[in-house]
Amino acid sequence: MAGQISPTRSALLASKASLKTASGGADLLKRKRDALIGEFFALVKDALAAREQLSGVSKGAYTSLFGAKAWDSPEAVESLSLAGSSDYQIDMQIENLYGVKVPKINVPERAQASAFSPINVGARTIQASTDFGGVLEAIVKVAGTETKLRRIGEEIKKTSRRVNALEQVVIPGIEADIRFIRSVLDQREREAGFTQKKIKAKIELKNKVAREALAATSHGSAAD
Repeated sequence: MAGQISPTRSALLASKASLKTASGGADLLKRKRDALIGEFFALVKDALAAREQLSGVSKGAYTSLFGAKAWDSPEAVESLSLAGSSDYQIDMQIENLYGVKVPKINVPERAQASAFSPINVGARTIQASTDFGGVLEAIVKVAGTETKLRRIGEEIKKTSRRVNALEQVVIPGIEADIRFIRSVLDQREREAGFTQKKIKAKIELKNKVAREALAATSHGSAAD
């Protein structure tokens, strides 16, 4: 960049302003990255807890399912396989987290027991249906936390790349421009100073010669 920039004082001022802007931008991005990292690790705990909850309710639900299949007919079990699932609605909103759009899922409350209890369906099948409602709820929680976690992680990577680009490419490039401009301006100033000294010396020599000539003329006139 130094070879393409005009080494003038206005360019020096512009480069200093660009350096200030780039440095400020890097600081802002680093603060954003640090805040996102804090959110990321806090969310990891929630994601692990959601996974653990899903694992627990799944084990219980499949135990109930095996019991239902052992005591009730396949038709009875299938009759409750999707009971209530079509009415299961998820309240999802998009929130802005340090410029990152992440989902915010509110899991609706569900009945502790199945509302559908047809004839010839045993208690174990109804319990299995209720337990799998808990599995559905746990899946929604896992999906919400892990989607949020993934998007924050992607933004951390993107922000880190931008910080690295500023600190390792942009800022050093601007600093190199500033050093180049300063070196050229300093060289010009030294050359101008040297030129001024030469001109001053010539003027002084010319004045000295003129004074000596005048003195000689005056001395000759006095002798006559």
